[in-house]
Amino acid sequence: MRVPLQITFRRMDTSPALETRIRQRAEELEQYCDRITACHVTVEAQHRRHQQGNLFRVSIDLAVPGDEITASSGRDPDHAHENAHVAVRDAFDALRRRLEDHMRTARVAKGVHREGR
Repeated sequence: MRVPLQITFRRMDTSPALETRIRQRAEELEQYCDRITACHVTVEAQHRRHQQGNLFRVSIDLAVPGDEITASSGRDPDHAHENAHVAVRDAFDALRRRLEDHMRTARVAKGVHREGR
C-alpha cells in the first residue's frame, strides 16, 4: 500500500484488538491484490448512549489504480453487528468479493484491449 492504512473510530473508544484485526484483514487483501494504493476503514457505533445492543457499522474505502472500491457491514440493522469484530469481518468479506469482481473485470478488459490490436 502506498498510503498507510487509516483506521477511524467514531462514537466509540479506540480498540487495540479491533485495530489489530483490521490490520490483519488489510494485509490479507494486499497479498491477494498488490495494486492497492490506499485503504481507509471506519468503525462506527450507531448509538453512543447504549451500553448493550449497540450496533456497529464498518465501512471500507479501498483505492486501486483508476478506481475506488467501497464496502460496508450493511445499512440494515443486523444484531450480529452488536459485536464490532463481526461487523469488521462482514465488511472485509464484502470488500474482498468486490475486489475479486474488480480484478476479474480488469483482466477481461485487458484481454479485450489486447485482442483489439
